[in-house]
Amino acid sequence: MTPYEDGQLLTIGAFARASRLSPKALRLYDELGLLPPARVDPHSGYRHYAPAQLERARLVAWLRRLGMPLARIREVCELAPAAAAGAVAAYWAQVEADTEARRGLAAFLVDQLKRKDTEMTAPRTPRTPLTMRCAALTDRGVVRPANQDAAYAGPRLLAVADGYGPRGGPAATAAIDALKGLEHQDLTSEDLLGALEGAARRAHRAAPSADEATGSTLTALLRSGSRLALLHIGDSRAYVLRDSGLFRITHDHSLVQSLIDEGRLTPEEAPAHPQRALLLRSLDADTEFTPDVQLLEARPGERYLLCTDGLTGVLPTETIQDVLTAADTPDQAVRELIRLAHEAGAPDNVACVVGEMAAA
Repeated sequence: MTPYEDGQLLTIGAFARASRLSPKALRLYDELGLLPPARVDPHSGYRHYAPAQLERARLVAWLRRLGMPLARIREVCELAPAAAAGAVAAYWAQVEADTEARRGLAAFLVDQLKRKDTEMTAPRTPRTPLTMRCAALTDRGVVRPANQDAAYAGPRLLAVADGYGPRGGPAATAAIDALKGLEHQDLTSEDLLGALEGAARRAHRAAPSADEATGSTLTALLRSGSRLALLHIGDSRAYVLRDSGLFRITHDHSLVQSLIDEGRLTPEEAPAHPQRALLLRSLDADTEFTPDVQLLEARPGERYLLCTDGLTGVLPTETIQDVLTAADTPDQAVRELIRLAHEAGAPDNVACVVGEMAAA
């Protein structure tokens, strides 16, 4: 008779073989409280497991093979079978959605890297001179008593800012004003990132202080020829529309995004999260200045959208792509996006900036 047929406790080695989990994994799951042993020898420290724990151990092993984070596995293991099945189905739906999003990001990165390779292998090929048609529009929405969003669109600079707190409006306006001087500076493509980050840093230092948390997001594009410097902090967003589709080129610095990244929240659950407005990074005099920056290569025909979460919180990506594709001009695009946000209830302020690259 085997030990797990007569109810005897199993050694960690025997339990590992029966559960398809390694002893190292079992020790980790014990430390995390996910799968504690039935008994630990007080003298030797050897772990022993009950046969009845095999079912939970095998479920943990299967969920790990799915790639589910340990924190979420702990939650699933505490659920009744029907609820656990629903949780696994919801997790897998999220994985498929994330995979599709990463597929788009991968396509964007492949295209971007190919452009850089073309530049390096054919340095004498003249770049197509570009100009940029653009438009910016903000709207209070239908619920908020004041508009704390700010936006700017010029031939070389696009920017949006979303203020929060008692002095959020002035903070957003100040962030945009700090960048406007870049429009008239004679910058080479090599200077772009440093100049944009320096101006944003000055805006961060000048962010107003208040008894309550106050500050602003900032997402901006600065152009020199076909080069674009992108700076982003907060949960406003930047997208680019190319032949292969619409790509989001920023990552939200918010609590709900961090929970999504950790697998503890689905994108579908995020809009209803009670702390969905909580930012992990922003322009705030009391926090560290940690923006994301990158350099992009633009081509004629591309359209760039910068917007606050008052737009992305109510319009799906498919709708945004349809509007950017169909609009004849950037001005028409921003007006249509805000009109659709109103149709969707516009519970927040909305700011949209669209820039279209064209051959000069």
